[in-house]
Amino acid sequence: MNAHWRTAPRPLSLLETKGTAMSVTPAADRRRTVRDILGRKGAEPIVCLTAYTTPIARLLDPHVDVLLVGDSLGMVLYGLPTTLGVTLDMMIAHGQAVVRGSQRALVVVDMPFGSVQESPAQAFRNAARVLAETGATAVKIEGGQEMAETIAFLVARGVPVMGHVGLRPQMVHTLGGFRAQGREEAEAQAIMADAQAVAEAGAFSLVVEGTLAPVATRLTQAVSVPTIGIGASVDCDGQVLVIDDVLGLFSDFTPRFVRRYADLSGAVSEAAAAYSADVRTRRFPGPEHVFGLKASV
Repeated sequence: MNAHWRTAPRPLSLLETKGTAMSVTPAADRRRTVRDILGRKGAEPIVCLTAYTTPIARLLDPHVDVLLVGDSLGMVLYGLPTTLGVTLDMMIAHGQAVVRGSQRALVVVDMPFGSVQESPAQAFRNAARVLAETGATAVKIEGGQEMAETIAFLVARGVPVMGHVGLRPQMVHTLGGFRAQGREEAEAQAIMADAQAVAEAGAFSLVVEGTLAPVATRLTQAVSVPTIGIGASVDCDGQVLVIDDVLGLFSDFTPRFVRRYADLSGAVSEAAAAYSADVRTRRFPGPEHVFGLKASV
């Protein structure tokens, strides 16, 4: 999978490790691996945050297990109304930035809309390019039963895959908007079937988004790989949030499942206002901020 797999007489395949209980305590000075994440099923919760830039990745890296380069960057950084306009080149550029800024966390890059849906061969070409050009460990693919064949195709060819079920932003038009999933029993059963199909196809973990808590809990108990919730259940094996939501930087809207741990938007606005006032009144730059001529002897 990548150069950081632990040395063993014979490395275990994903299918072999999925059903086993492993106690994996990674060294502090090496990057987390797929095996490390698999070993957290039912154990210590997995901490995941999105990251899109090198400076933010450096700040988050000591505190998380997984850094997700999410296609949410389309909305958060580029002001797009949905994630559908995100391109593969955008994901690769931001994936490179996050890998450069991290040493410890496992880095996962989202596969954007249209990059994997056509065929397993298309998905492999694009996923292989992402891993080769970014240095990330894994890709994330939205989809359920319809993507199981593609996920199995990628895993068999050395591409670790994180799945994504429940609310799928790339399906926003089909789903009729960003709404919680699993309210009806038929819908809940479909999500459960999606999760089982993706896990059985070889995904090493599953993001469960915007899914009613009881459904997410049942799903976590039913699948053999770790689940990472966002707007799901505290019973998931881990949690993920968009970093700009956590920091209070993205204010277009605040989903119910978001907890803001800071309000940096206010601090940024205040800093910009203070700078503006200093420039307009010529208080900045001061003598200490400019380069003067050396005094002649």
